[in-house]
Amino acid sequence: MSGLDGRVVVVTGAGGALGQAVCVAVANAGAKVEACDVHPDRLAQVTERIRGAGGDVATASVDLLDEIATNGWAAEILSRRGRVDGLVHLVGGWRGGTPLPEVDLADWDWLQQRLVRSLQLTSRAFHAPMAASDDARLVMVSAAGASKPTSKNACYAAAKAAAEAWMQAVAHSWQDAQGAAAVTLVINGLVTPAMRADKPAATFATLTDIAVVAREIVDLWSRPAPELNGERLWLTP
Repeated sequence: MSGLDGRVVVVTGAGGALGQAVCVAVANAGAKVEACDVHPDRLAQVTERIRGAGGDVATASVDLLDEIATNGWAAEILSRRGRVDGLVHLVGGWRGGTPLPEVDLADWDWLQQRLVRSLQLTSRAFHAPMAASDDARLVMVSAAGASKPTSKNACYAAAKAAAEAWMQAVAHSWQDAQGAAAVTLVINGLVTPAMRADKPAATFATLTDIAVVAREIVDLWSRPAPELNGERLWLTP
C-alpha cells in the first residue's frame, strides 16, 4: 500500500467548504472516506460528490462533544473497515473582534468546546488504531494568531494554542510509533470559491485557498511519518 490508496481516512467537519474539499481530495487519491458533520444535508453533498466520481464514502452525524457517542462511532468504523489510517479534524468556529476587557468569556466556553474538546475526544477515540497503522496521520488546521495573539482575538488564539498543545502531546505519544504522525497546518484564514465569486476583484492575499490545504493534506501521506510527527507546517502565502 502506498500513499492514500486503500487507506481509511476520517474527516470531521466534513460538510464545510474545506471539509468537502478534503473529502473529495483524499477520495480521489484512493482513500476510503468516513465523513462526519453535524449537518446531515451537507453530508449528502459530500456523498454525492465522492460516489459520483466512483469513490468510497460513508457518513455519520455525530456529536463530537459526547465522549460515549464519539467512542462508539470510532469503534463502529474500526469494526466495519478494520483499520483507520487518518483523522483530519476540521471542526472549528470563530468568535472575536472584541477588546480584551469587554470580552464575553462565554465566547471562550464556546470556542474551547469546538476547537479543543472535540479534538481531544476524537484523537483519543482513534488513537489506538492510528498508532497500529503502518502510515497514519492526525491533522488539524490552526491559525497564525495562535503564535501571535492580539487583544481583540484572545479567546480564539488561546483556544487554537491549546489545540496545538494537544497535538504536540499526541505527537509525543507517537514518538516510538514509526507509522503515525500528528501534524498541524497553520494558516491566516481560508478562501473558498464562493468567496472569490462574491468578490472577483479581491486578491485575498493573506488567505490560503481550500484547494491548497486539501492538496497539502493528501501530500502528507507521501512523506515519512517520523519526519512529520509534531511538525507545524505553514501554508500562509
